[in-house]
Amino acid sequence: MSGAREQVARLLALVPYIQARREVPVAEAAAEFGVSAGQIARDLNVLWFCGLPGLGMGDLIEVDMDALEGEGVIRVSNADYLTRPLRLDSSEASALIVALRALRETGGAEVRPVVDRTLGKLEAAAGDAAALAAHVDVHLPTQDSGLAAVRSRLGQALERGVQVRLDYYVPARDESTARTVDPLRLVSAEGHDYLEAWCHSAEGQRLFRLDRISSAELLDTPAQQHDVAPRDLSAGLFQPSPEDLLVTLLLEPQARWVAEYYPTERVEEAPGGRLRVDLRVGDPAWLSRLLLRLGSSVSVEQPAAIADDVRRTAVAALAHYT
Repeated sequence: MSGAREQVARLLALVPYIQARREVPVAEAAAEFGVSAGQIARDLNVLWFCGLPGLGMGDLIEVDMDALEGEGVIRVSNADYLTRPLRLDSSEASALIVALRALRETGGAEVRPVVDRTLGKLEAAAGDAAALAAHVDVHLPTQDSGLAAVRSRLGQALERGVQVRLDYYVPARDESTARTVDPLRLVSAEGHDYLEAWCHSAEGQRLFRLDRISSAELLDTPAQQHDVAPRDLSAGLFQPSPEDLLVTLLLEPQARWVAEYYPTERVEEAPGGRLRVDLRVGDPAWLSRLLLRLGSSVSVEQPAAIADDVRRTAVAALAHYT
């Protein structure tokens, strides 16, 4: 099984790969892209409905399905336009120039030379669109003073190597908690700033979103050393742990998006266009909210206790409407 994001990236590479070779055995393409032959076939069924705007006869990419099913080879046609250089219209060029100028103002010193080189090339190619973008004023929000103060104090804690007492808001439980942490680093991910630290309450490595920290008090106690590596956030903030609860869900066709949106350990097709997925859950409250949101589009197969908890939560919620 492959997520939508991975499938789009693969399709963008698959078409020129096939065009350069005229025809490619399915097994060879599957090995090249690191997926199964069945996934390549599913990709091609999506590709069949892609093409130029209009989506009429002659606009769509053509896949030789007879060759695919009979000879086991991939042939595509009516996709020559993908080899043409992309051209931006005036509005696209203007938007890109404005965005780059904003990035230059907010980025660090290491970013500006790259942005300047890109802007120079883009403005030279854009012509009138660049002149239009010059008249656009961009007003970026300034960082909240409270957030800046928290970040400053946490930076001092890292420099001094001391523990910090946090007042931290947990949305899943709608409560503020007090905890003592050993700061490890400050990091930005998915549009927010985080403190990565060893939490003595949880007895583990945790990420704390800075805008949910209401206070950060530096202690005189030296931060303890922990044999842990910085979390790799390239795959996203949520990374399942083997210690997390393993849940098996049966998704109706309208809920198949769950398998593409959240990390899964196993995905298999089920009768009627449904999907059976295994996923790790670190926060049962998060799972409960997801299941209530999906309603009849999902069934919990394992563990049964989760289904019972969600059922009780739903009944309690409905009681407020009677």
